[in-house]
Amino acid sequence: MKRTLFFVALVLAATVASTGHTKQAEPKEINLFAWSEYVPQGVIDGFTAETGIHVNYETFASNEEMLAKLVSGAQKYDLLQPSEYTVEALIKEGRLYPVDWSKVPNFKNIGKEFKNLPHDPEQKYSVPWMAGSVGIVVNSEKVTDPVKGFNDVFQPKYSGRIVVLDDAREIVSWALATVGKGPNDVGPQSLEQVKPILTRWLPMVKVYDSDSPKTALLNGDVDLGVVWSGEAALLYVEDKKFQYVLPAEGAHQFLDSLVIPKDAPNPDGAMAFMNYILRPEISKLISADFPYTNPNLEARKLLSPKELANPASYPPGNPKLSGFLDIGDLAVPIDKLITDLKAKG
Repeated sequence: MKRTLFFVALVLAATVASTGHTKQAEPKEINLFAWSEYVPQGVIDGFTAETGIHVNYETFASNEEMLAKLVSGAQKYDLLQPSEYTVEALIKEGRLYPVDWSKVPNFKNIGKEFKNLPHDPEQKYSVPWMAGSVGIVVNSEKVTDPVKGFNDVFQPKYSGRIVVLDDAREIVSWALATVGKGPNDVGPQSLEQVKPILTRWLPMVKVYDSDSPKTALLNGDVDLGVVWSGEAALLYVEDKKFQYVLPAEGAHQFLDSLVIPKDAPNPDGAMAFMNYILRPEISKLISADFPYTNPNLEARKLLSPKELANPASYPPGNPKLSGFLDIGDLAVPIDKLITDLKAKG
């Protein structure tokens, strides 16, 4: 009997050697590279408890920072969380792994208005995480004059009382809006046109913060901000004196998504995470901690009337909102313009 088992073992070993196939243990971790203050720890812990897959969560503060780290190749990621125009760029560069939708059946919960958008028209690569806008927060106890747009914020009387996102493209888009241009109308002429506006605006800014711009407002260090809508929603929950205003000139509507890099070590684990966060009860937990606009319509049904009535999370009316498109190398002069102007103080 022992001789027979030994013979069988030799045959199996020979078969493996000849075919080169061995059963590899499935990776028990995924590396998630996402925005800071955007993924609840409870969601990560719940996923690990259910699947046994550990999540290494690393954060970035801008799409550009994320791209630089990805291109460097210093770390292999299984999931990224880019905004719409960065998803578009990654698709163009062939850097993404297509999603096997049979492994992400909960994608059915995403509203049709968040599918097949210009950044991923065939809906092959991305799973929406949260949508939102960039608007103005006003401490109504300190600022009593009407604030309806960007020009109302950047006034000498508010100098040193303003926090803004530390994001060059965002800042330039605000100036473009004041001269009647969309956020994608970027070129040498339009940048030259808005340079005097930005030269006037930026010295008035006290704090640049993309991670947690609400902090300066909560602490009373500033009275006005141009911030992410989720941050504004949290401020509104804290105190109704923090009013959210979508700029009359127009504002950026973003959609952050989960995508899988082409060289991801564990794409199946990544898709398991995608499917997990699309469960209505899990997506609701994300909204509770980070109240952006939830594209998961089944999760929205679980939100309270109070959550749905938050004007920063779900702006009333029909606001003028536009998405960013990939502008390629034009991002370089935008970054240089803002960096130079900030350096001048």
